[in-house]
Amino acid sequence: MKPSALRELSSEELVQKEKVFKKELYGLNFQRKIGNIEKPNRFRMLKRDIARIFTILRERELDQKKEVAS
Repeated sequence: MKPSALRELSSEELVQKEKVFKKELYGLNFQRKIGNIEKPNRFRMLKRDIARIFTILRERELDQKKEVAS
């Protein structure tokens, strides 16, 4: 997903997306161990999407702290 699409989601939706992506990544790892993987590039895409979600959540957390401190 693109970062702009992720930024439009609420924090709760981002956490849900993270769980879905991690579950899919787990399934892909299982397929890789069996040797039956169709899209090996999907690993990279999922890991990057998960990292983007963490980044956006962290940015929001820091913005909230900054607003409270002001």
